[in-house]
Amino acid sequence: MSLSLVGIIAIQAYYINDSVENEKERFKFNVVKALNYVSNTIEENESEKYFSKYFNLDSEKKADEDAVSQLLIYQKNNSTKETLIYRSNVLEENYKLSSSLFDIGLDSLDIKNITAKSTTEIYSNSNIDNKDINSPISKIIRSGTIDEAQRLSFEKNFKELSKRTPIHKRVSEKEIKSLLSEKLKKDGIDIDFEFAIYGNDLATKVQSDNFEYDLKSTFKVPIFYDENNQTPYRLLVNFPDDRKFILSGIIGMILLSIIFTSIIILAYSSALFQLVKQRKISEIKTDFINNMTHEFKTPIATINLALDAIRNPTVINDNEKVMRYLRMIKEENKRMHAQVENVLRISKLEKNELNISKDRVELHDLIEDALTHVELIVEDRKGSMKMFLEAEKSSVLANETHFTNVIVNILDNAIKYSPNAPEIEVYTENVGTNIILKIKDHGSGMSKAAAKKVFEKFYREHTGNIHNVKGHGLGLAYVKRIVEDHQGHVSVESEKEKGSTFIIKLPLIS
Repeated sequence: MSLSLVGIIAIQAYYINDSVENEKERFKFNVVKALNYVSNTIEENESEKYFSKYFNLDSEKKADEDAVSQLLIYQKNNSTKETLIYRSNVLEENYKLSSSLFDIGLDSLDIKNITAKSTTEIYSNSNIDNKDINSPISKIIRSGTIDEAQRLSFEKNFKELSKRTPIHKRVSEKEIKSLLSEKLKKDGIDIDFEFAIYGNDLATKVQSDNFEYDLKSTFKVPIFYDENNQTPYRLLVNFPDDRKFILSGIIGMILLSIIFTSIIILAYSSALFQLVKQRKISEIKTDFINNMTHEFKTPIATINLALDAIRNPTVINDNEKVMRYLRMIKEENKRMHAQVENVLRISKLEKNELNISKDRVELHDLIEDALTHVELIVEDRKGSMKMFLEAEKSSVLANETHFTNVIVNILDNAIKYSPNAPEIEVYTENVGTNIILKIKDHGSGMSKAAAKKVFEKFYREHTGNIHNVKGHGLGLAYVKRIVEDHQGHVSVESEKEKGSTFIIKLPLIS
C-alpha cells in the first residue's frame, strides 16, 4: 500500500510537471510568434512609408534625365489572314533628391523610376492591303511601373541606407507596445509586459520604463535586417507575472490532484493509525487480562487454602485460628471486590453514568484522611510520609469520597513502585486562583515514554512477564477522569531510578 501510494504521488507529480513544461513551451511559442509578427510589421511599415514617398516622386519633381527604349514586333499569319503588331516602350527617369525626404542622414540620393507601356493590335489582311490600319480587330494596352523588380531593388537599397538612422528614429515605444499588446491578446496572453530594443547586446533608447534584462526569462527576436539579411538589433520582452500566468492554466488540475491525493494520504494514515492503535489495545488488554488473572489467582488460592484449613478437624475447633482464616478470607475478598469496583467505576465514567455530587471541602482534610488509609502499609515497610501543607487556602468544590480515592490511588502507586522503604512527601501551595497538590516518591520512577501514557486505561510500563508489582492499569486512569471532572488537571514528572512526582491543580472557591 505504501509503495502504491508513493507510486501514485510520483506519477501525479510527473504529469503535473509535464503539464507545466507544456504550458511553458506554449507560452514561449506564442510570445516568440508575437515578437516575430511585431518585428516583421515594423519593418514592413518602415518600407511602406518610404515606398509611398518613392511612388509619388513624379508628381513632386521632374526627372533630371530621361531614357526611352522601344520594342516593335510585326507578325503576319497567312492561315488566319491576320496581322499582329506589338509595341513596348520603357521610360527610365533619374532623380537626384535631398535625403531629408527620407531621413537617412545623407546629403543627396539618386533614385530611378521605371515605367512601361505595351500595346497589342490585331488587323485583318484586307485592312493592311487597303491601308486602313486605324481600325484594328482588337487592341490591348497595358501600362504601369515595373512593380516587382522595382520594389526588390528599392527594399535592398533602403535597408542599406536605413541602418545609418538611429534606432529611436526608426520606431517608437508606442508603436511596439500597441502591436505587441494586440498580438499577445489575440493569442490569449493578457498580462503586463516590459520590452526593449538592444543593439549589439547593449540597451538603446527604445525601451519601457521598468524593463530589466534577465538572461533566463527574457524573450528576444532579431529586428531591422539590413541588405545582407543581418542585424545587430534584438527586440526583447519579459513578463513579471509569467509564472502565475503559466500556472493559472493548470492550477485547477493541480489543486484537484493535491486535494484527492491528500484525501488518500489521510485515509491511508488513518487506517494505519487505527491498525497500530488496535494492535496496542490488543496488547494492553492481553496484559490487563494477565495481570487481573495473576491478581485474582493469589487471593482465590489464599481463600481456598483458608477454607481447606478451616475444614480440618484439628483447626475447626480452634476459634482463634478459625477467626484468623476468616479475616484472611474477608481481606482477600475485599481486595478482589475493590479491583472489580475499579473496573466498573471506569466503565461508568466513560458512559457518564457515574453520579458525582460535589460539595465545599477542605483539600487538606482530604489529604490527611487519605494518608490514614495507607499509613499502616508504609509503617509495615519501614517507610515514612511527610506533609508540607503550605497552601493558605484549600477550599475546593469536590466529591469527598471520589477525591479521597484519587489521593489514595496516587499514594498506593507511590508505595507499590518503591522497591525499598517508601519515602513519600506531600506538598500543597497556592498559585493564583488554584491550589497545587504534589505527591512525591523516591521509587523506581518511569521513562518519559511511560510518563506520557501512564494515565491511559489498562496501561502499565512493560516489564515482560514479571508481576512483582500488582495492578491492572486502571488506578491512574480513574485519577485522571475524576480530576478532569472536577475541572482540574493532573500530570507527572518522573525520572528512572529517581522517583516520580504527581501534580494535581484544582480551582479554589471563595
